[in-house]
Amino acid sequence: MGTLKLVRPSVDFREAYVAFYEDWRRSGEDIVPWVVEREPFDMEEYVAFLYATDSEEKLPQDGWVPHSTYWLLHEETGEIVGAVNIRHRLNDRLLEGGGHIGYGIRPAARGKGYASIQLAEALRAAKSLGIDRALLVCDSDNVASERTIRRAGGVLENELTTSNGHHVKRFWIEC
Repeated sequence: MGTLKLVRPSVDFREAYVAFYEDWRRSGEDIVPWVVEREPFDMEEYVAFLYATDSEEKLPQDGWVPHSTYWLLHEETGEIVGAVNIRHRLNDRLLEGGGHIGYGIRPAARGKGYASIQLAEALRAAKSLGIDRALLVCDSDNVASERTIRRAGGVLENELTTSNGHHVKRFWIEC
């Protein structure tokens, strides 16, 4: 598997990140977490976007919460294999169907245990942000994500249909 670590976004990872993004685009799947949907071709602008709302003072409007993004770097290959977005607190929408942590592993890197490592590292990062108990939400039919969350200690609170029609399962994990 090699050494994996969460890194903060940087233009230094331009090529690796664009390859990560293109892998998602080619797959035709929904890209998660949401911050990965944004095109990174102007890497300086993209990295600035990722840091633009990482504290309460920087929030552009009501309804937003501060959030931090990390990339999962495979140190031996230099590949970005995953991304995670940590919301520092929850609003009503995130409490219902978004949670504290959103994460994804690029399609070409799945099935190798990377999601479990990324989630464990994300929980440590969440703890350092003052989050003692994190809410994680996955689509009700996403068996792989549910398995990863449960392995990390996730306890199912409920399953529901969100106000925008998504069927989700909500789990809490002690950080």
